[in-house]
Amino acid sequence: MMTKTVAELLSQDATLQDVTIKGWVRTFRANRFIALNDGSTINNIQCVLDFENFEEATLKRITTGAAIRVTGELVESQGKGQSVEIQVKTLEILGDSDPETYPIQPKKHSFEFLRENAHLRTRTNTFSAVMRLRSSLSFAVHKYFNDNGFYHMHTPIITGSDAEGAGEMFRVSALDPKKPPLNEDGTINYKEDFFGKETNLTVSGQLEAETYAMSLGKVYTFGPTFRAENSNTSRHLAEFWMIEPEVAFMDLAGNMDLAEDFMKSVLSYVLENNKEDLEFLEKRLLDEEKTKPQNERSEMSLIEKIKFVVDNNFKRVSYTEAIDILRNSKPNKKKKFNYIIKEWGADLQSEHERFLVEKHFKCPVILFDYPANIKAFYMRLNEDGKTVRAMDILFPGIGEMVGGSQREERLEVLKEKMKALDIPEEELWWYLDLRKYGTAVHSGFGLGFERLVMFTTGMGNIRDVIPYPRTPQNAEF
Repeated sequence: MMTKTVAELLSQDATLQDVTIKGWVRTFRANRFIALNDGSTINNIQCVLDFENFEEATLKRITTGAAIRVTGELVESQGKGQSVEIQVKTLEILGDSDPETYPIQPKKHSFEFLRENAHLRTRTNTFSAVMRLRSSLSFAVHKYFNDNGFYHMHTPIITGSDAEGAGEMFRVSALDPKKPPLNEDGTINYKEDFFGKETNLTVSGQLEAETYAMSLGKVYTFGPTFRAENSNTSRHLAEFWMIEPEVAFMDLAGNMDLAEDFMKSVLSYVLENNKEDLEFLEKRLLDEEKTKPQNERSEMSLIEKIKFVVDNNFKRVSYTEAIDILRNSKPNKKKKFNYIIKEWGADLQSEHERFLVEKHFKCPVILFDYPANIKAFYMRLNEDGKTVRAMDILFPGIGEMVGGSQREERLEVLKEKMKALDIPEEELWWYLDLRKYGTAVHSGFGLGFERLVMFTTGMGNIRDVIPYPRTPQNAEF
């Protein structure tokens, strides 16, 4: 007899048939009703046993968290809440779970407590739903690019360059930390290190992806990136995953078209394929919102927010126009913003981005043509000499979701920008080569995958959308 998953059994009509199922006990009540879950769905299947047919010793071992195998007849359910249930004929305990020490008991646990037990937290409904959605989103990303003629590229994790100019990178070294080889001036001699130079964990695969786009046409990366930023907020991780497409012969307008189509496609996929998980997380969010003061509550439910992105055209607005809107807005004039917008050139904060999306335009917004001095060196300088062909996509509830640009394809302009920022040419000689040999207009964008998972699941802390979060002072598991 084939073992079925809970999802398979719940999706079919009850036909009196013998089935076998394996899973973990969620609850066992009245010595009769087992709620069994195997991770295939948020729903449990009810297994009903006649305790007189089972030994007392076996019944005592049916505890929350225990792994069991059940064989029985799938029948129409008599009780409320499920369409089918299993009348148990045989039951085998595959793995015991001590009720005195098992941390995930059938009660409400705080997210902080569950982070401390991250190896077991996917046995709760919330985290199993979040991680199934994460998996679906990941598949949808690969599917979209594959269907649209992109090649998947694995960019290096160990790098000798700092793509973002952020400077907050994790060093990779095989030198003895107690006795590193020194130069005459007392600095560490990295020529004697494993790679013969100073190397770090990457902050982005973009620069390497650009090199492949200039031969393969359309490529994307989806890999881990690392920031050694000592930031303990609900939006920061030291290790996270980035999606970075790069496309040859595509300008900024094409880049915006691609990013909008991509976001809509990926979110449509989960709306279609993860209904139960989304409905559960939406209800969780509604319950959580009830505890907040009215002015802090979201105007849209979780599924409404996702549909808001899928169903609306993204409004394209220049940075300059957005600054005028914000400067003249009520919250700015009445000093309701934490950061008051005074002049052109200001870096926008999440509160400003959300105002544009949720209050002013009432649709997702793409801002473009940002001031050059607040953006990265590789973005194409506009003719005005002040702005670059950058674009950010802003979503409700979260602010910036995607950041991208048309890349600077002119060798001399790129050299000037690198010189102004003290980026040595010899460090990025290969990147400059792209501008020497067959240069062309090209563009791309980056999307932090965990931010997308946060938006889709409604989770408020980025540590709750990645299996094992890496943050300052924390590398457990």
